[in-house]
Amino acid sequence: MFYVTLVTLLLVATATLLHYEVLQGLHRRLSGSPMPSRPKVLVVMATCFVAHALEIVLYGLGYWLLINHVGSGQLTGTAAEPQVTLSECLYFSGATYTSLGLGDLAPTGALRMLAAAQALHGLLLIGWTASFLYIAMERFWTARHGR
Repeated sequence: MFYVTLVTLLLVATATLLHYEVLQGLHRRLSGSPMPSRPKVLVVMATCFVAHALEIVLYGLGYWLLINHVGSGQLTGTAAEPQVTLSECLYFSGATYTSLGLGDLAPTGALRMLAAAQALHGLLLIGWTASFLYIAMERFWTARHGR
């Protein structure tokens, strides 16, 4: 349980910092940019998508490490039990991060705590992105149309 708690805290901190830096970087680079408004919104959307994908990969690596090298649980329903593949961990991470929850893979043991934390964290980060995207659209589109 100690290693799962430690990895969970590290992943939450790292993914939050990554997300913050991405949003801060977008704000700095696009605020004074001569780029037209429409491409700015598309840049925000594409960059945020990449940030979320990287965060899913971070969590996936955490699952893989905890399962295959620490022995802190398992993903049941995998074809490769007990040696879970990285691609299975990434798939589970994506389903958990987005709260999709397909149910074909399920964590056991202490790994359930990481999955619960990731679902909550994914919801927060997706909400943060939605808020940022709304503000960017409001700002860039209002400036373009002179309202």
